[in-house]
Amino acid sequence: MPPFPFRVRAAGAATALALAAACWPAAAAAALSFDEALSLARDQAPSLAAQHSALASAQAEQPAATTLPDPRLTLGVDNLPLTGADRYSLTRDFMTMQRIGLMQEVPNRAKRDARAAGAQARIERERAMLAVARLAVQREAALAWIGVHYAERRVAQLADLARENQIVIDTTDARIASGKAMPAERTMARQEALALADRHDDALRDVARQRAALRRWVGPRGDEPLDGAPPPTHVHPDGVRAGLHRHAEVAPYTAMQAMAQAQVGEAEAEQRGDWAWEVVYSRRGPQYPDMLSLQVSIDLPWQKDRRQQPMVSARQKELQRIEAEREETLRKHQEEVEAQLAELQALDTQRERLERSGQPLADERVALALAGYQSGRGDLGAVLMARRELVETRLRLIDLDTQRAALRVRLTTLIAEQ
Repeated sequence: MPPFPFRVRAAGAATALALAAACWPAAAAAALSFDEALSLARDQAPSLAAQHSALASAQAEQPAATTLPDPRLTLGVDNLPLTGADRYSLTRDFMTMQRIGLMQEVPNRAKRDARAAGAQARIERERAMLAVARLAVQREAALAWIGVHYAERRVAQLADLARENQIVIDTTDARIASGKAMPAERTMARQEALALADRHDDALRDVARQRAALRRWVGPRGDEPLDGAPPPTHVHPDGVRAGLHRHAEVAPYTAMQAMAQAQVGEAEAEQRGDWAWEVVYSRRGPQYPDMLSLQVSIDLPWQKDRRQQPMVSARQKELQRIEAEREETLRKHQEEVEAQLAELQALDTQRERLERSGQPLADERVALALAGYQSGRGDLGAVLMARRELVETRLRLIDLDTQRAALRVRLTTLIAEQ
């Protein structure tokens, strides 16, 4: 039987292994996928919370737009004597009355309908703005995730090249000792290592920036390792062009036009005038009968050319302004989309050419330069120059992938589904 301390240590080790095994799935699962990032951004974005509140506010206001104004209660005294034997008496003079009345103003039907239409249009505008905000959050979170992914690929690529360069440095000392290389070649290799280190630092800085952008949208999980690669996204140019009239920034204009049209209708309804009714109960002295009065009042818009018509013209001009802004916004996005589609096509072509021809040629040049150097027919300068071109080619491939992925995200997040 083993001594007691050994049993304790063995039990402790077993417990530690069990805990590690239990925690391993959780640690392995602590990675942020593309879809998770978008979901977190939609759940946490303050801009979406603000727009939800704006929509709720518009919905809460809607009933008030179709409700009649509050009635008015009136209290008073009519024909109170100020002189004579009955002065200040509320009951002795037959003309003195204590009055209580109720008055209700009634806007005309056209005005009430216009206000109801305006309230509904306001709700539709806020709903469209919510869809736009949701789409913007989704787009920015996707761009941040993609930015981190490719920034980390640059770091990994530069780290691999730095390790390869260190191998060259390590072999240079032996070549110098054997007389196959000059001491200056060691200096050249070290200078190349310094240049790669600077670029590696720049890449780490870019990762930090992209991580900060990702944390803005997903919170603390923006520091987790990324899970997988960006999902493949296909852009159909004809479909993008056909859906431009539903562009996210154009969609709210439909509701804004409806709001402006409702304001025109309300201004036109002012020319018809409103009306009001009033009922009054009057009480006199006990020796006199009480009285009831009914009254109807009607607005007389007799200065339409000076009061109502200018307001109608102003609202119509506002409607024309919104229509013109919508057309300008649509044309601007048509131009942007055509430019983005052309840029994406150029990037796709460049990426294909660089992968098919540029990358193999860069690899071949490095292999030839290295073979010549190892055989003594070439110098280290040629090897370093070839490797520098290879570095640029590999990083250019990553840059092209970054730009293509970002463009595809932008082109596929143009339409806000409400």
